[in-house]
Amino acid sequence: MFSNKQVILQSQIKPNALIEKYHRWYSPNLNTELEMLVFGDRGYPVILFPTSQGKYYQNKDEGLIESVRWFIDEGLVKIYCPDSLDWLTWYNKGVHPAERAKNYAWYDKMLYDELAPWAMYETGVNKVATAGCSFGGYHAANFALKHPEKVGNLFSMSGAFDMRQFTGGYYDDNVFYNNPVDFLPGSNRAELWHMNIILGTADNDICKGDNEWLSNIMSQKHINHWLDVRPNASHDWPVWKEMFPHYLSTIR
Repeated sequence: MFSNKQVILQSQIKPNALIEKYHRWYSPNLNTELEMLVFGDRGYPVILFPTSQGKYYQNKDEGLIESVRWFIDEGLVKIYCPDSLDWLTWYNKGVHPAERAKNYAWYDKMLYDELAPWAMYETGVNKVATAGCSFGGYHAANFALKHPEKVGNLFSMSGAFDMRQFTGGYYDDNVFYNNPVDFLPGSNRAELWHMNIILGTADNDICKGDNEWLSNIMSQKHINHWLDVRPNASHDWPVWKEMFPHYLSTIR
């Protein structure tokens, strides 16, 4: 199992402190080592992605983990914070868009073959939740909507969902199948209609339009979801730190 591939370099278990572990492991899908922080020792597994080109420690540093400390301390959730590898995929301007999309397809395969099974095995839960803010919301939505058999809850906060903005007009299967606004309209995976889905955004969010677009697709397909539009708020950490604990309270 994937647990025998991990290298635990440090563990922080102190009175009144979050249970936090650092993992580094070799990914056969990506042919490189990946880093991750994990918070908690039991509960529903939540894969929490960083924002654009953010590292695995970003959600901790920005206070998002602290905002849901109660859920972790009570053993309700165990949160996995991996690197995004955005700098090798959609944001990698140094390679052709075909290469960016192919690299993202391998990243998606890593999540499917390695990280999601690892989280489910450790927690004894047969599905994961995916979550993230800004571009992390894209990662969360793409994996959940593409692989609903592995995801029971999706919490996207201010996500953007159209990757064609990174391909300069180039288009292939790797773009299509990692672009939720493209592949979701034709998907008939039964698990989509049983997933707990929340799309969080705000009145002044630069990604509000993307969330309305994805919500409209779901509405047309009669996929139950909640488009949560926060008033007098924008695309920033304070609103996400209000959203995240609220959304975790809906896990089922």
